[in-house]
Amino acid sequence: MLQSIRDRLTGPIVWVIVALIAIPFAFWGVESFQSGGGDPTVAKVGDQKITEAQLQAAYDQRMRQLQQMLGESFRADMIEPQRFREGVLQEMIQETTLRQHAKSAGYTATDAALLTTLNTIPAFQKDGKFSAETYKEALARQGMTPQSFEAQLRDGLTIDQVRESVLGSGFVTSAESAAAWRLARQERTFSYVSFKTASYEPAVSVSEEAVQKYFADNTARYHAPERLKLQYVELALDELPPAPEPEAAVLKAVYDADLARFSTPEERRASHILINFGADKEAAEKKALSLKARLDSGADFAALAREASDDPGSKSGGGDLGWVRRGLMTPKFEQALYELQPGKVSAPVETEFGWHLIKLSEVKAAQTKPFTDPAVQAELLQTYRQRDAQQRYQDLAEKLGQLAFENAASLDPVAKELKLELKTTDWLGRTGGSGLAANPDVLKAAFAPEIIQDGENSKPLAVGENRQVVFRKAEYEAARPRKLEEVADSIRAELKQQAAKAKASADADALVKALNEGAVFESALAERQLTATSPGSVRRNAEGLDKQILAALFKLPRPAASKLQIGKTQLDSGDIVVLALSGVRDGTPMPEDPEFQREGAQLRDALSGAEFAGFRANVEKDIGVDRKALPPVETIAENP
Repeated sequence: MLQSIRDRLTGPIVWVIVALIAIPFAFWGVESFQSGGGDPTVAKVGDQKITEAQLQAAYDQRMRQLQQMLGESFRADMIEPQRFREGVLQEMIQETTLRQHAKSAGYTATDAALLTTLNTIPAFQKDGKFSAETYKEALARQGMTPQSFEAQLRDGLTIDQVRESVLGSGFVTSAESAAAWRLARQERTFSYVSFKTASYEPAVSVSEEAVQKYFADNTARYHAPERLKLQYVELALDELPPAPEPEAAVLKAVYDADLARFSTPEERRASHILINFGADKEAAEKKALSLKARLDSGADFAALAREASDDPGSKSGGGDLGWVRRGLMTPKFEQALYELQPGKVSAPVETEFGWHLIKLSEVKAAQTKPFTDPAVQAELLQTYRQRDAQQRYQDLAEKLGQLAFENAASLDPVAKELKLELKTTDWLGRTGGSGLAANPDVLKAAFAPEIIQDGENSKPLAVGENRQVVFRKAEYEAARPRKLEEVADSIRAELKQQAAKAKASADADALVKALNEGAVFESALAERQLTATSPGSVRRNAEGLDKQILAALFKLPRPAASKLQIGKTQLDSGDIVVLALSGVRDGTPMPEDPEFQREGAQLRDALSGAEFAGFRANVEKDIGVDRKALPPVETIAENP
């Protein structure tokens, strides 16, 4: 029924094209990443291999997406390459596993579901409605065809059915909701004593011998990594000056060439009742004829569709398929629809999906906006300027590569000829930084021998859509061991902090020991000239308290009657904290409270997620997953 959706779609898959992060491979599949014949395998899911090239392509894709999402805020050192790579591979394995399970279990996505999804994707819409031209242009920018996109979308919708079959079946009992409520609103009464590491440091002295020994024992820690500064020029489409407004004849030529863009073809509001063939095609036809007879006798079409249609995507809406145009439906369906008059219902129409009773509700005549329309004039001028800028950009990009090659030892002639500003980065290492240094392709090329050793210009590199750079080495420092005098102060501070932390911990241990042996809390503090902080009764999400203190507090067992439960924890700052828990009071469940019901739903969702993780693990076990250990990604310490 949706044989030619490709010619008209508009809607809901923007998130597939623009936001692959959410459901990484569900719509594209591992097979969308090319692999060479001799490519090593990094994982095998059933009979399907995931190769090193496919993993690298997916890794690069995800890195580019992350960079685009964060923009100037992105820094390469935000990412741990090895963990990121492992995560990408795990996503590929999970999606491949679910795809294979969906196929073997017989899950399918109906044409109606596909149509509904497509018609909700903003990226394919124009003026709030689906546009076939916008649809095809959006896919073309991604290097896809409507045929392949629709097949992959159907695949993704099928996988979503698998997910929903598990996630949608989760539940929690009232007892579980009540227990969660009690824990979430549990209050604990306590006091705590802080042993500040900084207060011990003045009494600590570190000898020069200790500093020298530490440096000698840890020489490998004290290396300055290689670094360089790049000189570069940047060519960007959006920074080119706009072309002057052309004569009307030029815009008229653009209008005539793109007339379809300003025309809306005839659209028809259609509904249908679908009767699947099932095991008996003739019986299905008889049922369709019977339904047609009921319609001819005055039965309401929408009510009959809700009662008898086999199309789950349109059944609940009374069979409504929305506005359609030529090329959207299968040929037989389309022919019958365009032979109808408004308000009429067709005889049973046979397609590969079954028997259809088709109703035409309304007709929108084709319309063309005139050339003189101000909105059309503005759009034509914008189109003209975009095309002009694109052509100039392509011409300049060609010159950029040629000039950079012909003047390999300098960027000055390139900047002068193309009127581009010469810029220089700050120091950057192999782990990158912000701005230009955050681009992984730039980092890879910047440390290549032709840049570092030969001092040549780079080839033009794309650093965004219609944006490219050429760079060269401005300054370079090779990796080198640091001298003692460069790091002596930091070593001394580190040793002093270690000693202070040890003294603080020893004093804290002594207090814990005394309290556990029966010492009175106030007396033990007075004896040691310590002061306690008493926040009173707090919940686990209390504001104004260190999260690590709260975490340690709520891990302590309940205290016995008239006794204190003592605990100890170390904060990220290095400070040591001793806690004295005196009382615990649970929250009182309130089943009628809307918040109680909302939190119950959140608990259900969390448990459903855990159940799905278990389901997915079992599916992986049944299908068989052989995951190879990935070689470590080479990393180099950050710049000093």
